Amino acid sequence: MARKTKRAPLMPKDEELQELNRISRTRTAPVQEIQRAKILLSYHENPVISEVSRKVGVVRDTVYKCIDKALGMGVKSALKDFYHRPKEPTITMEAKVWLVNIACSKPKDFGMAAELWTQKALAEYARKHAREAGHPSLRRAGKATVNRILRNQTLQPHKVKYYLEKRDPAFASKMKEVLVVYQEVHLQNTSQHKDDKEPLYTICIDEKPGVQALANVAPDLPPQPNQYSQIARDHEYKRLGTASILAGIDLHDGHVFAQVQRRHRSREFIELLKEIDAYYPADAQIRIILDNHSSHISQETRAYLATRPGRFIYVHTPKHGSWLNLAETLF
Repeated sequence: MARKTKRAPLMPKDEELQELNRISRTRTAPVQEIQRAKILLSYHENPVISEVSRKVGVVRDTVYKCIDKALGMGVKSALKDFYHRPKEPTITMEAKVWLVNIACSKPKDFGMAAELWTQKALAEYARKHAREAGHPSLRRAGKATVNRILRNQTLQPHKVKYYLEKRDPAFASKMKEVLVVYQEVHLQNTSQHKDDKEPLYTICIDEKPGVQALANVAPDLPPQPNQYSQIARDHEYKRLGTASILAGIDLHDGHVFAQVQRRHRSREFIELLKEIDAYYPADAQIRIILDNHSSHISQETRAYLATRPGRFIYVHTPKHGSWLNLAETLF
């Protein structure tokens, strides 16, 4: 008959017992953690080492280690492994800094054709040049080693994240001017008392050039009951060139001016201005919010504007501030 151990009994608290039961029945916890929870539960019910070993299916040494840790440091500590480092790291801090510095540079700076570093390429470069750079600890570096070093510095040199350079020194003042116009339009639209001043209409204008004009090479097939649930369309298509969409939106009633042109030049922009000019009363002023495209301020456009003095008022958005133009919502 197996004898009881001379070790003290395990007396976990109620909440610890509940946690041990939960871990022993779960399928998502690590296998070692589930195993240790079963050992502690078995020992709590019957403090016989051989019975615990047989019931859980582990050797007696495993049971001893788990129970001794629970008795000495608590149930929670017995479920986890101690953090330990069997030996000092072989990769020095200087070597890591050297690798990080390379990762923060362009491969072309080191005579390579690639645009971006990959972890494989960094590992190959480190193995080839680490010794001559005075960092022999990286002479056998692999992708996993490079991954750990870069992860600790939250670096991802293989990815590209786009940003927008502010190239307009007057960005803030121009943005404020556009926003003030929007506020004036809002007050004008919500005002119940229309003044007797000369009417002022505000329009946002923008262009979408280079839109592909495509056509099908085969007719669409209609759906058929119990056979084809959707319209079938041939994958192939033919190109009909590109088109430019010129559009404007009235900020008072939402009226849209739209033209589709083959090209995007001053003469096409002037045609849009003429359409807008013909739409509004002759005694009204037309305030236009638009970007800094060359067709908006070309000599040909200015010559047309001179024939309609005082008719159009330009409000330019700052460079790289197209999101301030509400005409973008049309596209």
